[in-house]
Amino acid sequence: MQKDYSYLKDRVFQASTLLYGMNRWLIKPHTHQWFFNGYFNDLLLIPCALPCILWLHRQMNIRSHDRPPKWREILFHLTVWSILFEIVGPQIMRHTTGDPLDIAAYVAGGLCAGLIWNA
Repeated sequence: MQKDYSYLKDRVFQASTLLYGMNRWLIKPHTHQWFFNGYFNDLLLIPCALPCILWLHRQMNIRSHDRPPKWREILFHLTVWSILFEIVGPQIMRHTTGDPLDIAAYVAGGLCAGLIWNA
């Protein structure tokens, strides 16, 4: 029997959120290293954002269970967010550009989180 998913208490979510904050406020301002400035936070999109979205879906009765994120949920949100952030967003907002490497980072982070969630 599978244990209930704890959404905002999930260790992957909490660790990713901590890493995001550390990179945003402690590392990026003090380094010019391309990975931390350009892609590290993109790795954390799925593990940081998906638990919040799925919790909201559960509260609104859109999600009918409390199991860990399934691969189809990860893939769906990964696809929507990639299109929104890397194709639509740059068309609407000034001073932004789409970057295929951002999508690669979203995929890598989603794959790592998904492997842990579905272990």
